[in-house]
Amino acid sequence: MDMLKDKNILLGVCGGIAAYKSALLVRLLVKAGAHVQVIMTKDATNFITPLTLSTLSKKSALINYFKSDTGEWNNHVDLGLWADLFIIAPLSANTMAKFAHGLCDNLLTAVYLSAKCPVYFAPAMDLDMWKHPATKQNVTKLVCFGNKLIEPTYGELASGLIGEGRMAEPEIIIEQIAENFKKKTLSGKKVLVTAGPTYEAIDPVRFIGNYSSGKMGYALAEELASLGAEVTLISGPTSLSTSLQMERIDVVSADEMFAAVQKVIPQSDIVVMCAAVADYHPKEVAREKLKKDSDEINISLVKTIDIIATVGKHKKKGQVIVGFALETSDEEAHAIKKLESKNLDLIILNSLRDEGAGFKGDTNKVTIIDRNHHKEYIELKSKSAVAKDICRKIVALCSLSRV
Repeated sequence: MDMLKDKNILLGVCGGIAAYKSALLVRLLVKAGAHVQVIMTKDATNFITPLTLSTLSKKSALINYFKSDTGEWNNHVDLGLWADLFIIAPLSANTMAKFAHGLCDNLLTAVYLSAKCPVYFAPAMDLDMWKHPATKQNVTKLVCFGNKLIEPTYGELASGLIGEGRMAEPEIIIEQIAENFKKKTLSGKKVLVTAGPTYEAIDPVRFIGNYSSGKMGYALAEELASLGAEVTLISGPTSLSTSLQMERIDVVSADEMFAAVQKVIPQSDIVVMCAAVADYHPKEVAREKLKKDSDEINISLVKTIDIIATVGKHKKKGQVIVGFALETSDEEAHAIKKLESKNLDLIILNSLRDEGAGFKGDTNKVTIIDRNHHKEYIELKSKSAVAKDICRKIVALCSLSRV
C-alpha cells in the first residue's frame, strides 16, 4: 500500500462493538507508512481503550476538546487541516445523524465539520437500525455532501441477527481509502458511461426488459471517477447508487437513453457503453392496461436504435469507445464482428456459459479484445476488480491516442 506512505490519516472511532476492529485498522495504516491520529467519542472508550489505540498509532488518542490536567487544547481546526484523509470506522447511527444535521457536541463532530480532506465513513450497527428510513436518509445526505460510503457487510451481528450492518473488514477499508491516493491518470478527461437495462413499455404497467443489474457499469463509473475523470453516468432502471461524485442521468427506455447519450457524447473523451439496451420495443404502446381476455396475445416489435453503432459512426478523432458483448455461442467471433462493425476501440466479452459471470451477480469473467484482435482473458473476480482491469486498458489507449 505505497499510496498511503507518509499520508496523514484521521481515524474517528465511535461507540459500538465494531470498535475492536479499529485496532487492526490502525495497525494496517501504520504498517502502510501512514501517520495516524485517532479521535474517539466517549462511548467508544467503553469498547476499546484509548491506550490500545495510542500505543498502535504512536500518538495519543484524542477524546475531549482539551486535556483537563494541562488545559492544552485539541484544536479541531488544525486537525481538520492536517489530515490528507479522514475515515470514521466504525460510524454509529448516533454520530451519523449528527454529521448529517451539522450537530457539533464533541471533538469528533467538530473535526468532521472542520475537515477539508476527503471523508470516508464505515457504518456499523444492527440490522434494523441500518434498514431504518432515518438511517438511509442520513447516509444519502452524507454521500450528497461528498463523503464516501464504505458499505457495511452481511453477516452475524452482535444482537444475534443475520443481515447487513457489520462494519467492513479493516483490509477492505484500507483498500478503499488507498484508492483516494492513486495517480489521477484520467484527470481532465470527460467520460460517458451507460449502465443497467432499459424497459420498453407494452402498456402502462408492463414492459419488455432484461436481467441486467447495472453492477458492472456502476463499478466502471466508480473506477473511472477514482482515476480523476469527470464521469457522466446514464443509467437505466436500477436500485444502485454511487459513492463517488459524478453526474447521473436516469432513463427508462432505449429512446430515452439514446437522447441522453446524444447530449453528452460531443464533450466525451471516453465512452463506455455497458448498458444492456433492448434490441426491440413494442411497435405500439397500449394506453390502458391490456386485459387477459384471450389465451394468446400478439405484440408487434420493431428494432430500437442501435446506440453504440451510432456513436461509433460519428466517433470524433481521439475518442475512445468501449463496448460490451454478451454471447452464448461463437463468442469471440461475434464479439470481434461487433468491434469492427461498430468502430470500437475495445470490446468486453461476456459468455453466459461462464459460471459466475454475466447479469445480477457480484463477480464477472471477461475477455478484453482490442482493435488488433489481441485478447486478454480476465479470470473470475469481483466486478470492481474487473473494472480496474478494463480501466487499465482504457488508460493505455488514452495514452496512445493522446486524447
